[in-house]
Amino acid sequence: MIRKAVVTGLGAVLARAGLRALTGSRYAAALERTNFRGRTVSLAGGPALAIAASTTAAAGAPDLATAAAALTAGLGAGGVGLYDDIVGQRPEHKAKGFRGHVHALREGRVTSGLVKVAGVGAAALVASALLPARGRGVRRGVDALPARGRGVRRGVDVLLGAGVIAGCANLVNLLDLRPGRAAKVGLLVGTPLARGPAGGLLAGPVAATSAVLPADLAEEVMLGDCGANALGALLGVGLAARTGTAGRAVLLAGLVALTAASERVSFTQVIARTPGLRELDEIGRLPDQAPAP
Repeated sequence: MIRKAVVTGLGAVLARAGLRALTGSRYAAALERTNFRGRTVSLAGGPALAIAASTTAAAGAPDLATAAAALTAGLGAGGVGLYDDIVGQRPEHKAKGFRGHVHALREGRVTSGLVKVAGVGAAALVASALLPARGRGVRRGVDALPARGRGVRRGVDVLLGAGVIAGCANLVNLLDLRPGRAAKVGLLVGTPLARGPAGGLLAGPVAATSAVLPADLAEEVMLGDCGANALGALLGVGLAARTGTAGRAVLLAGLVALTAASERVSFTQVIARTPGLRELDEIGRLPDQAPAP
């Protein structure tokens, strides 16, 4: 309990310190972007959250292997997300959706978005491979299999875990279209997972997200691909660390279904038309009629 409390406090402190350092640095101008309402906001929320959440997830992890998985997923997904945030505005890197990035590759262009997809996938695969088998029962069941069967089972678990981690990173990023939305989703998913004796892995990321949320809602900063990918990837690690083969398969199926749906429908429109979701999405947000500075 003491360790979790320390990690929780550290997550909030590091996130706030990261915001102050980045918004006051010589890179502040390069991090400025225009949001959906035409306001000038800073991408500083992304790296501040990615670093604070990843390091505190590792500090609160139950073992070194899980700590390494958290660092790999959070910093890896956040790093390629930051690359896309920085260079993705250039004309040669613009493409809409995964199909657009594939089409650009066929034309001989490697977009920053495609680099992000590949980087998130690679980080997720390594992180999943680092995660230990879940629970004694699972390990005993695997050990009872022949050597070839153990290898196949382990390979399936790693691939499913990678899918969960990458899928969560992508889904949170898809939701990051309005101030505070991705952070709220992170808190709704991460807070229950941060409870209990094994919750130290996500206690720090939840606190870091809470620390960044007010500035995100005030449209002072945005998470961008860096923050959204890192937060999603860490949630994926937390989910994969708690589930076996069946659980990961169910989670991955749900993530694939939601990602496929995003290609056909607008999540923003669905949220706006759905009572409960609409009100939750608008909590703490600036009113629509607020004038741009």
